[in-house]
Amino acid sequence: MGASLSLSQARRIALAAQGLDKGRPAGPVTSRTVGRTFARIQLVQIDSVNVLARSHFLPFFSRLGSYDRAILQQMAGKHPRRMMEYWAHEASFIRPEHFLDLVAWQNRTWVGASAMDPGLRSGVTGRILEVLADGKPMTAAELTARIGHVEDRKHVNWGWNWNAVKRVLEHLFEEGVVSSASRTEQFERRYALTRNVLPGHALDAMPDPAASMDRLIDAAAQAHGIGTVRCFADYFRTPLKAAALSVEHLVDSGRLVPVTVKGWDRKLYRHADARLPRTASGRALLSPFDSLVFERRRLEELFGFHYRIEIYTPEPKRRFGYYVLPFLLRDRLVARVDLKADRASGALLAKACFAEPHAPGDTAVELAAELRLMADWLGLDEVIVSPVGDLSAGVAAAVKEAGSLYPL
Repeated sequence: MGASLSLSQARRIALAAQGLDKGRPAGPVTSRTVGRTFARIQLVQIDSVNVLARSHFLPFFSRLGSYDRAILQQMAGKHPRRMMEYWAHEASFIRPEHFLDLVAWQNRTWVGASAMDPGLRSGVTGRILEVLADGKPMTAAELTARIGHVEDRKHVNWGWNWNAVKRVLEHLFEEGVVSSASRTEQFERRYALTRNVLPGHALDAMPDPAASMDRLIDAAAQAHGIGTVRCFADYFRTPLKAAALSVEHLVDSGRLVPVTVKGWDRKLYRHADARLPRTASGRALLSPFDSLVFERRRLEELFGFHYRIEIYTPEPKRRFGYYVLPFLLRDRLVARVDLKADRASGALLAKACFAEPHAPGDTAVELAAELRLMADWLGLDEVIVSPVGDLSAGVAAAVKEAGSLYPL
């Protein structure tokens, strides 16, 4: 059996692995800094909700503070491409070196055309691939028009009500044949052949599945620092049994070390490269889709923080709000705040602020400072704090004292 750690030590390992254990860079954030952060966390989840900012932008703000979002667009849209879209935890930006490993293990056929009439699917597939062979990335709507596809969809009630072209595109995306070259302003994918998205990459020979799983679990364990088999498997949404076999391989090779953590009563592993900082001094608002909060059971066991996304919960049944961000202060999650970017009025709305039972005395002041930082990054002029939640009065007082934020 490996070393015995305290829960506080385990938290610091987890935060260090995610780049959340210390203050943000003092100087300007460069593309190299953003690239290093992405290499550390391995992936960022994509979501269409834009009540605050697109979800894939937020993890970098949490770790780096104010940065130019165009850096991510360049990383995902220019060659050599440093990030690309594929299925991982959910739809995500991933590192290109993980692409074929994920193709070998992902099975999201429900999002595509597996249930379509084979003749229709084959015909649409052929026409799509013929058009995309010209090299110009196109949206599903553009491809539908280009190939002249027409269908009666008055009585269609399938999934997201996609037409046959979109369904085939998602099928080809899941198979790794096509990829997203970029996104439109409306957040629609522009599809292209994967060989055009990743020129120079060897894409014809699929890797050995067992070796692929070992690489994915090793990457997931690096991003966790410490965790269970289920934690590591959940990161890229890989099968649990295959992940467990890879954990055994990685233990045998010395990449993972079994450990025990007092108060965390599950079989745990620490990555061989994981740091244990003496203290944690970070501060961050975390996206509901941040990789630190992916695995809810781990979050509760490690931080004592019970968290559920309430976007799809009817408003009267919500406990904390629509788009609620956990607030990290040093080595604990100490509060949660329901945020909205009101772009029309130029204000960041803190619609509700709630403290955790163990929140330290400086929580309101630190949260107020974090809200101002986020407002500046989003190009919003002020922060407005609504009188909802047990922490709202303290945050409102802190922003008023700062002199540049205005409570209701």
